[in-house]
Order: sequence, then structure tokens, then C-alpha cells
Amino acid sequence: MTQSTVSSTIVEPYAEALMSVAQSNNLTNQIGEDVSFVLSLLQTSDDLKDFLVNPLTPADAQKAVLRQLAESRVQKQFFNFLLLLIDRRRIIFLEGICKYYQALLRKLNNTVLAEVTSTVELTDEQRHAITDKVKHMSQAAQVDLETSIDPDLIGGVIIKIGSQVLDASIRGQLRRMNSSITSLS
Repeated sequence: MTQSTVSSTIVEPYAEALMSVAQSNNLTNQIGEDVSFVLSLLQTSDDLKDFLVNPLTPADAQKAVLRQLAESRVQKQFFNFLLLLIDRRRIIFLEGICKYYQALLRKLNNTVLAEVTSTVELTDEQRHAITDKVKHMSQAAQVDLETSIDPDLIGGVIIKIGSQVLDASIRGQLRRMNSSITSLS
């Protein structure tokens, strides 16, 4: 079994169980916010991530840190879920579980994730235009924009929605022009 297969066989059932708990308590969006909060903690602190995924870190120490960071900020059900992950030694999959929960929540809310790469930070007007375009293309009720900056694009944007990629970057246009010129030779 590959690492990815092992990961998905653990990540998906835990995320689905969390969604089930959230739905039975009418807390899907609130737990979605909690998940985003925890993901932001993990993404901004490599020390925290390393601490939680280290199998040599005592479970009591992991629980104590999570109590300090999250207990008063997240739903009780989600906090108990975090403790369960520690008890079952599955906390190393927390980031994957959180991301999969977000995907389940987007599906539930008819929302798509659009990953937008541009050369500079997008203005509010540009964000709105991209959101409208993605809504039209995907027939989704809502769009979550996840932006990143890549100066190598030279200009324009690349929008990824699921497996679809819309490359409206100058780098992409130059690459396509080069391919067509090369194929003519």
C-alpha cells in the first residue's frame, strides 16, 4: 500500500465521522470554522505541527497544548474529536482530515474551491470578477478562493477548479505559442 492510500484510508473515515457529528448537532459550518482555525495554526507554526506529529511526544503533552490553543475557541465536539485523534495516535493525520472535512463541507454547501495563482495580490474587484466567472463555469452556489502569488507567471492568472485548469497567464500563452511554432517546424 502506498503512503497516499494509507493516508486516505485513515483521513477520509475520520473526516466523514467528524462531518456526521457536525451534522447531527447542526454545527457543520461552525466546525468548518474550527477546522479552518486549526489549519491556520498548523500552517503558521511548523513547531506546533512537528510537536503534534512527533510519535515521541507524550499524549498528555499534546492534549495540554491543544487545551491551551483551542479548547476555548472551538466547538466542544471538535475539541473532543482532537483528543480522540491523540488517543488513537491519528493526530499525525490532522491536517489531511481537516482538508478533507473542508472538501465535504464545500460539497454539502454546493461550494467549489478555486485555487488562483497570480503575479501580484488580487484586488477586491479582481477577486469578485474571478468568483463570478467560477460560479458561472461551475454552476456552484458559492466559491472559496485560495490565492497564491507566483511572479514567474509574468502576468495574468491561473485558476484551478478541481481537475480543471484555466491558464490565462502570460507564461502559459508564451508556452502555447512556443508549442505551436515548434509544431510548425
